[in-house]
Amino acid sequence: MRIMDSLHSTPDWTNTKTIVDLFFRRVDHCGDREALFFRSGESFVAVSWQTLGEEVRRTASMLVELGVQPGQHVIQISENRYEWILFDLAIQLCGAVHVPIHATLSANQIAFQIMDSGAQLVILSSATLYQEMGPLLDDCFHNIRWLFLDFLPQTSHSQTVYLRHELADRLAADRKSYEHQASENDAATILYTSGTTGEPKGVVLTHHNLISNTFGILTDNRQEPEDLRLSLLPWSHIFARTCDIYCWIASGCQLAIAENREKILDNCQELKPTLLNAVPYFFDKLYQTLAEKDATKTPGSLNQLLGGRIRVCCSGGAALPGHVEELFSHQNIALLSGYGLTETSPVITISTLKENRRGTVGKPLRDVEIRIAADGEILTRGPHVMKGYYNDPVATTEVIRDGWLHTGDLGTLSDDGYLTITGRKKEMIVLSTGKNVSPVNLELMLVDIPLILRAFVLGNDRSSLAALIVPNPKVLRREIVRRSIAVSSPEEACSHPQIMEIYRTTLAERLKTLASHEQIHKFRLLGRDFNTEMGELTPTLKLRRDVILKNFEVEISAMYAP
Repeated sequence: MRIMDSLHSTPDWTNTKTIVDLFFRRVDHCGDREALFFRSGESFVAVSWQTLGEEVRRTASMLVELGVQPGQHVIQISENRYEWILFDLAIQLCGAVHVPIHATLSANQIAFQIMDSGAQLVILSSATLYQEMGPLLDDCFHNIRWLFLDFLPQTSHSQTVYLRHELADRLAADRKSYEHQASENDAATILYTSGTTGEPKGVVLTHHNLISNTFGILTDNRQEPEDLRLSLLPWSHIFARTCDIYCWIASGCQLAIAENREKILDNCQELKPTLLNAVPYFFDKLYQTLAEKDATKTPGSLNQLLGGRIRVCCSGGAALPGHVEELFSHQNIALLSGYGLTETSPVITISTLKENRRGTVGKPLRDVEIRIAADGEILTRGPHVMKGYYNDPVATTEVIRDGWLHTGDLGTLSDDGYLTITGRKKEMIVLSTGKNVSPVNLELMLVDIPLILRAFVLGNDRSSLAALIVPNPKVLRREIVRRSIAVSSPEEACSHPQIMEIYRTTLAERLKTLASHEQIHKFRLLGRDFNTEMGELTPTLKLRRDVILKNFEVEISAMYAP
């Protein structure tokens, strides 16, 4: 049965206004059909749509018992798991706003987002991160209630702490479920994303944003009820949330939750998925796995690696390497590229099986407009554009002008509507993992180190960050003398093992409060400073990034070499 047939088989399906309505219409339509698979013990267990619906209602009832009211913000910090979906839908059923925070962030970063969001309830998947926050809990979170999914921490820094299972057991089994009728223009979620200055901004997305984007994706990308989608990207990112969870609900296919990053391929062998969304980093890993076995040209090798039934893969978050596109093409597996932002729910353009042109990111979704500004910036408007940044009207008006969202990305649009990304207007690094990093913010932190005169952070479309570092010659000279390191020239100093270790340790200490994707994993000490004569610095001594990347191409390639 075609996806649109499945959608329209429920009366007035296209008039659905909220994610909650979408979900419960799917529950009513599919009933006891298997909906979701997740690991429990030695095997994957199945949950039906009907059971999932009942669990969502009970979870919503529990949240109301905790005092959650319409419009309130509820934080969730968790890895992908069954309960993540329950709470996402239950929070929205209460009319509240779901605010997921990346579980990989540092304690300081998480604390900032909790405080900025104004949330009064935090749902946490374990006590480990709670304990890492330490003194911050006493200083900042006096009125925060905490709900733990697995176990209570040994010590409590908060007035009210709950364990989910104990709380659920205390509720009467026949308690009347709570249902709030949200409006399509109500906020469904707030997701924090890095701005051009590196300061997180809360992107407010409405039910209308998410519904329109979900149906826009499915209009030209057919999914069958018998399809099985393996979800491996973190749902705290809007890519996986819309394209995995909400598209799964709307299409009525089946969803399986990958155990973790290390077991994705094992899960593929066990579950045999037909659909998979990922970032270029994952697809490049597939290439490397086959290349190590000299099997990139072996017919069917990629399909077998992914379980033997894979039908379509979709990539987003960064540019696809050419050798990855070549691999999928040679192996006759569809790899569809798309483009979007957190601020656009997220999809702006997407490739389809019928319209898939290599080197592009496809065409706009239905009801989505794009145009290229005079300076080459990609602008977009439509129902996918966010309501705004939470509590930041100034930043909102900076990016949304005359109804058009200014993406900060540069691109070209072909006569027949294909979009090609050519660069970034913002000074923002996008790793091949899909993570966004502000290089300016990191560079400011690095030049605070006395040993560093100037720093240049890079990593676009790479799996990790690297830095070109200009040592402060006076400070380094003193350190060499103090440690009695035998070097005969500045050039030798820049490659001396002891000096490299000094910088490595210093970098780790300076950046220890940042998330793992913001760490500098590789660096090169330069024997000279950047200069204006070679075009590397502006007259006001700002870094010219394109010129530096070109002038130090050899050094950069050496850093990233295996």
